[in-house]
Amino acid sequence: MDLDDDIAAAVGRAWTDTDPWGFITDLTALGSRMAASEGEQRAADIVERAFRDAGLSRVRQDTFEAPAWHRGETTLRLTAPAERAFDAIALPYCPAGEVAGELVDVGYGTPDEIDAVDVEGKVAVASTTTPGDSRFIHRMEKFGAAAEAGAEAFIFVNHVPGQLPPTGSLTFGEEAEIPAVGVSKETGAWLTEYAGEGGMVELTVDAETVPGESQNVLARTGPDTDQSILVVAHYDGHDISEGALDNGCGIATLVVAARVLAAADLDIGVRFAAVGCEETGLLGSEHLAATTDIDSIKSVVNVDGAGRFRDLVAMAHTSAATADVAHRVSDATRQPIDVHEEPHPFSDQWPFVRRGVASLQLHSDSGERGRGWGHTHADTRDKVDDRCIREHGVLTALLVRELADEGTEVPPLDVYDLEEAFRDADFEPGMKAAGLWPDDWE
Repeated sequence: MDLDDDIAAAVGRAWTDTDPWGFITDLTALGSRMAASEGEQRAADIVERAFRDAGLSRVRQDTFEAPAWHRGETTLRLTAPAERAFDAIALPYCPAGEVAGELVDVGYGTPDEIDAVDVEGKVAVASTTTPGDSRFIHRMEKFGAAAEAGAEAFIFVNHVPGQLPPTGSLTFGEEAEIPAVGVSKETGAWLTEYAGEGGMVELTVDAETVPGESQNVLARTGPDTDQSILVVAHYDGHDISEGALDNGCGIATLVVAARVLAAADLDIGVRFAAVGCEETGLLGSEHLAATTDIDSIKSVVNVDGAGRFRDLVAMAHTSAATADVAHRVSDATRQPIDVHEEPHPFSDQWPFVRRGVASLQLHSDSGERGRGWGHTHADTRDKVDDRCIREHGVLTALLVRELADEGTEVPPLDVYDLEEAFRDADFEPGMKAAGLWPDDWE
C-alpha cells in the first residue's frame, strides 16, 4: 500500500511505539472500571489524556445518567444430598435476594434444552458455551428463557477451566427479575452431578442497582465536513478483573489509530468516542447515538476485541461496502483480515446499525469458541501482547482512512435487508429475550 509521507511516518512510529504498553498499564492498574463507578471515571481521565497526547482536537467528556450496579456478597450452599459451600459471583443487574430450590441441569441452556425439562421453581444450571453445530446463544437469551419458564434462579457455569467464575450483564440497563450467579467449570461439574441426585441449594445475593453517572470521551481530527467517520471503543470493564483484553486492548488499539490518523491528510473528518457502560447494556453508545445527527455519520468503526490476538477480524454487519474496504486494506497491506458480513447486536455498533449506519466491528480471534479469559478474574495485563495492539491500530487507521476517502461510497443500510439478515441468522429469539428486537420489526 502506497502511503503519503505524513501517514507513512506515523505508521513507522507506531511500529515501535511504547506508549500503547504504557497506556494499557495505566488502565489495568486502576483495577475495577465497572460502569458508572469511580474507577470508570478515572479510566475516562486516562483516555482523555491519551487523546490529547495523540494530537486530537475538541477533546472533552460528555456525561450521562446510567444505572450503577453494586456487587455485594454472594453465598451458594448445597443442602442436599450433602452440605457444602461453593464460590459464586452475582452477575450485573442481579437483584438482592434469597432462593432455595432444587438444581436442574439444562446443559448449554439452549431454549430447546430448557423446554425439555421442568425448571419451574428450581435453580437452572447452564454452560457459558454453545454446541459447535448451534447458532451462538447469548447469556441473556439463556437467562431470559430460564426465567420465563419459571426458574427461581440461574447459575452460569464457565466452560474454561481454572476456578474462574464468569460474569456478564443479565439485561440491558435494568434490574433482572430473578437472581443469577456465575460459577467455575469445576464447581459446575459438581452442581450438574448433584442435579442428577436431587440436589438442593440455597443462594443468597447482596447487590443493588442505584442511579449513577457515566461519561463518553469525545475527540476528532481532520477537516470539518458535513459527514465524518465515527470510531468507537468501550473503555469500561467488569469489576472482578483488570479488563486487559476486554476491552483494554480495544481502546488501546483505538488510541494507536488516533495517533496515526492525527498525522494523516484526510478527505473528511474523523470523530472518536471512548464509550462507557458497554458491559452493562451498551449505554454509552446508546447515549452517543441518541445525541448524534445520524445523517452526519458516513460509517462507524467499532473497536471491540481488536488487539487481543494475532489476526484481525472485521465484522461488516450486512454492509457490502465496509466489507469491501476491509478486503482492500487486507490485500494492499498483505495483512490477514478475516471478514464476516453477518450481523450481531451485542456491541457498540448496534445503536448505529439499527439506525441504518454502515459499520465495521474490529475484533480478533483466538481460534477458540467463547470468551476465553474475558469476564473472569484472569483478564489481566499479562495476557496482552502489545505487538497486536500496535499492528491492529495501524490497520484500523488504514481502514478508517479508506472509509474517509471521498471516492469510497458507503451507502446506508437498508433496514428491511437488515431485519431479514437478523432473522436469517436466527438472532430473533435471543434479541427478544434481551429486549433488543426493534419494535418496528414485529
